[in-house]
Amino acid sequence: MNGTDRERYAIRVKNGRELRCGYTTGSCATAAAAAAAQMLLSGKRVYTVSIELPSGQCASFDIENAEIHEDWASCSVTKDAGDDPDVTNGLAIYAMVRYGANKEITLTAGVGIGVVTGAGLPCAPGEPAINPVPRKMILHNVRTVCEQQSYRGGLLVEISAPGGEEIAKQTFNPRLGIIGGISILGTTGIVEPMSEQALVKTIQICVRKAKSKDSARILLSPGNYGRDYCLRQLGVDLENGIKFSNFLGETLDYVVYEGFTEALLVGHIGKLVKVAGGIMNTHSSVADCRMEILAVHAALAGADRSTVAAIMDCKTTDAAIQILEETGLHEEVYASLLAKIQYHIAYRTKGRCRVELIIFSTEDKLIVRTEGALALAECFKEREGEQHE
Repeated sequence: MNGTDRERYAIRVKNGRELRCGYTTGSCATAAAAAAAQMLLSGKRVYTVSIELPSGQCASFDIENAEIHEDWASCSVTKDAGDDPDVTNGLAIYAMVRYGANKEITLTAGVGIGVVTGAGLPCAPGEPAINPVPRKMILHNVRTVCEQQSYRGGLLVEISAPGGEEIAKQTFNPRLGIIGGISILGTTGIVEPMSEQALVKTIQICVRKAKSKDSARILLSPGNYGRDYCLRQLGVDLENGIKFSNFLGETLDYVVYEGFTEALLVGHIGKLVKVAGGIMNTHSSVADCRMEILAVHAALAGADRSTVAAIMDCKTTDAAIQILEETGLHEEVYASLLAKIQYHIAYRTKGRCRVELIIFSTEDKLIVRTEGALALAECFKEREGEQHE
């Protein structure tokens, strides 16, 4: 990334080292499409290509696997995500460009690119998962090549990503109803390393998709522990809900924004105990006050100094729970924690969404739940039954 890019995008530092930015699948697809178009129209091999990003800046890419034929050309660009832990890093994004019958530039998707099957996404059902900004970027840059080559006819542009179907299984695509491959994404063309924004945007898409099934109620959980608990103990599939990772605050904000009035939040105490301290991003790198919170609530319940010290020395919430149960303080502590969690959630939602809670520990052991949690869980179970009929 050049100096101009470094001025535009905030420098991210981890462990004392500046993290390297990369380029989105949208930028890679655009570069491959522009290069393939240039090779088809000029008949000459292209080794590097420069494209215009949505910001108006330019970026250069190396072109690989080039083929030039009489009526089509193709090439690839290898996805470089910089220092972002992106599962598509290193994937070859291909473009094949053919002459078209009319004067339009038509964009299609080939192998490894997903197809949208459900509502609530930026692309309509049945369309390839090439989001609006990358779609616009591809068409704009291919038109620019046509102008440079004084070509006024039509072109057919096919984007593909061999291996994309397997990689997509590691992404949110299956849960979003995108089948058969990866999505071509990006709003700036730049991948900012360790970006939380991309995950939050994905969560927002999931919330919008959930609204298409039920505009009033939504099921929330941090991740797979919650999914397993919901399946085994409630008979509810969290694949129809939202896994928000560590971003509870942003998820609640968007749930309220979309107008949901009821939410069931199911999670392991190791995550949700932090909410009792007002922590709405539960990643351990942001805040890890699990034992401090448990110790304070134990002290409020009458724990002596040695018990509080023992809790503070625990490495896991399971170990702390064992101490609470051995001292007989657990029920009072759980009730105190629940009240505080409800307080902070109500403050975040401004009371506009009723949030019921189920908190569990290892081996699906119920810790505490709100009064209306099971009734709301039953609503989700009934809804799933209706969808399967």
